[in-house]
Amino acid sequence: MPGGSDSDHRLFSVAQMYAADAGAIESGVPGIQLMEAAGRAVADHIRLRYTPRPTLVLCGPGNNGGDGFVAARHLQNAGWPIRIALLGEKASLKGDAALAAAEWVGPVQALEPEAIADCALVVDAIFGAGLVRPIDGTVRATLEAVAATGVPVVAVDTPSGVHGDTGEVLGYALSAALCITFRPKKTGHCLLPGRRHCGEVVVGGIGTPPTVLDGVGATTWENAPTLWGDSIPWSGPESHKYTRGFAVVVGGGPETTGAARLAARAALRVGAGMVSVACPPDALSTYAAGLVAVMTNAVATPDDLVAYASDRRRTAAMIGPGCGVTETTRQNTLGLVGLGKPCVLDADALSVFADQPSDLFAALHERCLLTPHDGEFGRLFPGISGSRLERARAAASACGAVVLLKGGDTVVAAPDGRATIATNAPPTLATAGAGDVLAGVAVGLLAQGMPTFEAASAATWIHGDAARRFGPGLIAEDITELLPVTLRYLQK
Repeated sequence: MPGGSDSDHRLFSVAQMYAADAGAIESGVPGIQLMEAAGRAVADHIRLRYTPRPTLVLCGPGNNGGDGFVAARHLQNAGWPIRIALLGEKASLKGDAALAAAEWVGPVQALEPEAIADCALVVDAIFGAGLVRPIDGTVRATLEAVAATGVPVVAVDTPSGVHGDTGEVLGYALSAALCITFRPKKTGHCLLPGRRHCGEVVVGGIGTPPTVLDGVGATTWENAPTLWGDSIPWSGPESHKYTRGFAVVVGGGPETTGAARLAARAALRVGAGMVSVACPPDALSTYAAGLVAVMTNAVATPDDLVAYASDRRRTAAMIGPGCGVTETTRQNTLGLVGLGKPCVLDADALSVFADQPSDLFAALHERCLLTPHDGEFGRLFPGISGSRLERARAAASACGAVVLLKGGDTVVAAPDGRATIATNAPPTLATAGAGDVLAGVAVGLLAQGMPTFEAASAATWIHGDAARRFGPGLIAEDITELLPVTLRYLQK
């Protein structure tokens, strides 16, 4: 993963944000200068999107409130009718917030529900990403009164009440139309449910030296092509089907053939040179009747499967969807993982180890990719809790493999602590078979030699982008057929 440019999609935790601010000040940038830049950025983005109107700026007692005072001053100087409502007393403000408030010319009223009368825009600068306690009392009552008016809300850093690390809503949070944060974004901007409350998120610079940001050491990124695009193995003039990789998809019995067929077709569409479905002999005719470019092969026992997949031309494997929670699935999974090749484990290949996950973890290696949804994750990692990011990262560390934890904010985490958070998946992906297609895209990329963490992140983004392009009415088959459109976009 890259680490240093403005477009590298880094995400900071709250602790990293504080470290960056402290580093900027230590490097010689005064704190009030950072606050002035932040408040000016808020005012500028508001003016880009709204015409002058009666605006109420809700300010808290800390630096977020100081940003609000600066923004209010710049809007007032631009001719906007501005009022400020402050939580606490102006005389009680400390540090840079006190300096910013001293520059405000105008009345300051108490932050309470009555303050919102006759405003057409609200700027929420009460609490930023560092809030750790629930919103309650007068603050909650005021925010609820704002919501009842329906006026647009602009949030400074994060909407008050959204945890900057986890995206959790602490008691209550407004749904902002616009959220103006400062380089880089926080993980809470991307994780649900916080992401839903942020609206449009814009990121501005406040003068923190790039060397300071680089020195913080990001390990989390918003999933985007700039992170893994250089790793996509595009065809060249001398490519042929074997240089493009050979993916083996393990299929279940004749009653559950759909999942493997979806995955196999996705693997082929994403560029694997060859794909085969390895299935029980009694299901072979069913698979063969429904597949054309995808090959089929009968494997009667786990030993047969290992012998078939061990051929050096077969470069990656996938197992789980439609396989059944059986001893055969258990043995097939351990046999494939034992080959040391890239291997995607999904669905039943995960659930079958719920009674003894240590058996699986002992066999896994860094070329393995686990793709659970929340239910499968809970069965395999029953002791792990927290945000999706925290759970995926802890699971990857515990099992020694890359974990792709599916959801509206899918997280890919590697054992070394790296993680990506997806923000491009549309809600239409909540349809049967979509996860099978995702696993197929992942094994198709792995078969072509893409590194596991990058392949998992790319598969997640590609899957979401193809679904977004289709729109309403999406079914799993549609995702596969739109993969070429997304791939053409990435190739350009």
